[in-house]
Amino acid sequence: MKTLWIVLAVSVSVAYGLENGLARTPPMGWMSWERFRCITDCTKYPDECISEQLFKRMADLMVSEGYLQAGYNFVNIDDCWSEMKRDSSGRLVPDKKRFPNGIKHLADYIHSKGLKFGLYQDIGTKTCAGYPGMKDYFDVDAQTFADWDVDFIKIDGCYADERKMVDDYILFGELMNKTGRPILYSCSWPVYQEYNGIIPDYQILKKTCNMWRNWGDIDDSHSSVESITRYFSDNQARIQPHSGPGHWNDPDTLVLGNFGLSYEQSKSQLAVWTVLAAPLLLSNDLATVTPEIRELLLNKEIIAANQDPLGIQGLLVKTINRIEIWKRPILPKVKDEMTQVVAFVSRRADGAPYAVRVKLVEDLGISDNSYIKGYKVYDLFNKDRKPTFVPANGTFETRINPTGANFYRFEPKLNVALRGMTEWNY
Repeated sequence: MKTLWIVLAVSVSVAYGLENGLARTPPMGWMSWERFRCITDCTKYPDECISEQLFKRMADLMVSEGYLQAGYNFVNIDDCWSEMKRDSSGRLVPDKKRFPNGIKHLADYIHSKGLKFGLYQDIGTKTCAGYPGMKDYFDVDAQTFADWDVDFIKIDGCYADERKMVDDYILFGELMNKTGRPILYSCSWPVYQEYNGIIPDYQILKKTCNMWRNWGDIDDSHSSVESITRYFSDNQARIQPHSGPGHWNDPDTLVLGNFGLSYEQSKSQLAVWTVLAAPLLLSNDLATVTPEIRELLLNKEIIAANQDPLGIQGLLVKTINRIEIWKRPILPKVKDEMTQVVAFVSRRADGAPYAVRVKLVEDLGISDNSYIKGYKVYDLFNKDRKPTFVPANGTFETRINPTGANFYRFEPKLNVALRGMTEWNY
């Protein structure tokens, strides 16, 4: 979703369910839109235009820079890849100058690197940038994407018939299933409804889509990240229960490594997206990512938390003097007590790091069950810092830089009297 056009409520037909077995953890990869938008002049901007060469270059970098090994395995084309007209058979045609070998060739190249391939289209008559949309061609396009060996499809909602949008998303999903090729299905109808004050039907969403955009496009700025984060906290009670394995709320791409976020702000976005169990789709130029940002994006402990198999979306649990505290339960589990990842996110810009002291039970909502002695606390942004121990009914203090975030994993440890001589290995 780039520009909002015709976007109203719809009546919904009965859905049969996606049932494709995909996206059991939040998808990870790379997507072109936020960084490269709709740059199509390959003479002026040869390294930035939406072209076969751009996506081959990003695929190569995904491998050589360690992103694939870390779990980022999709390379996704967004808008502006096609010709302005379909061919005589009604099939979409990639731009002949920018994709001279066709989409199947590019998909094959990306697959040869051990990566998966994603593509963009729109449920309406045009894409958001004005290229041919899918309306009246759903069956043709579903088969075309299968023939091209597409693994991920993002379907936008510009220029859509407001009376048929959700029905059309459901229909297209069913047609994709009938091709026999498993294709991860990313939908956009919630954002169009939300912008018009309409509450999406999340039961139908979960049956239809593997992930969905809830709110507007992210831009390359901390204010944009904050705005999307605010939407997720303001609406968490109604959207959080619907996210989980196979069906994810999507706050849009990570913009770390671009122009708009400082290092501290980059930590903030990564921490919140991890707590939200959000898809981690990068939108940057992988060739220009600095070593310190690359280290953040490849942080094994943070990726493991994001990819936790339980897939529970975390929540904003408390705000203290403009320091937000976000918490998410993950494995391992000790009896009934989950490990927790906790992000302390500063919305302050008053110059000095700000100290916050919290009680595990009252402030973080972490249990003080008698069989838990306490929690071993790991600093996820500082792997060299030794973990500390906090009693189950104790307090924890941290100091957060302006507009930044600190991120910790709280692992429960059994009471010695209850565990006997068993080692604390979980």
